[in-house]
Amino acid sequence: MVSADDAAGERRRISVLGATGSIGESTLDVLRAHGGREAFDVVALTAKGAYDKLADAAIEFGAELAVCADEAAYRDLRDRLSGTSVRVAAGAEAVCDAAAEATDWTMVAIAGAASLRPSFAAARASRVVALANKETMVCAGAAFVRELRQSGGQLLPVDSEHNAIFQVFDQHQNEAVERLILTASGGPFRRLSLEEMARVTPAQALQHPNWSMGGKITIDSATMFNKALEFIEAAYLFPVSADQIEVVVHPQSIVHSMVGYVDGSVLAQMGVPDMRTPIAYALGWPRRVAAPVERLDFSKVRRLEFEKPDEARFPALRLAREALAAGGSSPCALNASNEVAVDAFVGGRIGFLDIAWVVEATLEQVAARTLGSLSDSLEVDAEARRVAERHIAVKECA
Repeated sequence: MVSADDAAGERRRISVLGATGSIGESTLDVLRAHGGREAFDVVALTAKGAYDKLADAAIEFGAELAVCADEAAYRDLRDRLSGTSVRVAAGAEAVCDAAAEATDWTMVAIAGAASLRPSFAAARASRVVALANKETMVCAGAAFVRELRQSGGQLLPVDSEHNAIFQVFDQHQNEAVERLILTASGGPFRRLSLEEMARVTPAQALQHPNWSMGGKITIDSATMFNKALEFIEAAYLFPVSADQIEVVVHPQSIVHSMVGYVDGSVLAQMGVPDMRTPIAYALGWPRRVAAPVERLDFSKVRRLEFEKPDEARFPALRLAREALAAGGSSPCALNASNEVAVDAFVGGRIGFLDIAWVVEATLEQVAARTLGSLSDSLEVDAEARRVAERHIAVKECA
């Protein structure tokens, strides 16, 4: 593992996978606040298809390599970076190659199952992997952790809830931890009836009350599948059992998560809802460094509310517990079917409440089996997507 002496006080080689998404842009903002190209050697920046933003960032940070996952964007990216020293590539394999570049710190901010192969490549090549997506741990958590241990790398969770737990979890007294408490905003529809939720449109679901996030994550927050994935991820990230993990709805998004101890103490990490805080924590670890965020003003915090999630209206948490209990490939199948269902909802093919129905129907049909490697996870992912598409087709015909 990386020692404190290794991580502190040196010019580091850094890559950002998913540099043009919300997490990627926040990461670049933190890098700017700490000197940008004058302080860091940026090895690789990748993007899904936003070649213009990617090119601008590559020039600003003096990146060695810029990669678009969308092969159709290669020519435009190449032309934008013509005359610079930045190497250009495109395609899924090129993203994995970029992730395999040796670094001191790599931010993995690629959303969805598309993050799996680059995440594993980064685990083999980077001294510190700052993991901002949920899918890597949900779909292949055991294999990913094994990969990191073999390479001697350090995993730092960046998702705000898991980063909060990491900050207040006593690593030297695991046995003293009684419970993990994940907080959820509840999304924009926590007060709606089932009848009202059935009429929710994609445009409404894409409006989060507190956080600025990508489209998929925003919709997952509205269905609470975001929290379902975090529930599963927490079981892989921390040495606790599933029955030690709780979820509470906290509409203000001030308390980002908590750890309860056997003596009755509960330690919470708090702050304004801004992803640059956990990113800065991961960048500076094991030290704390400044983050360019608004400071929490307690005189303006009128209330901190907490309530149990309503699993009748938001069945995602129940499905997460069931997938964890089934073990093996079930969490991977849950994630894959949810991705497909969200795409179908955004495309107007199914309704908002149908997302959970598709996931549950897929889990019932895709038998749980042992996952021994990344390739096993990719096979299950593909199978679950096919099954989910069949269930969506049934809904469309109904």
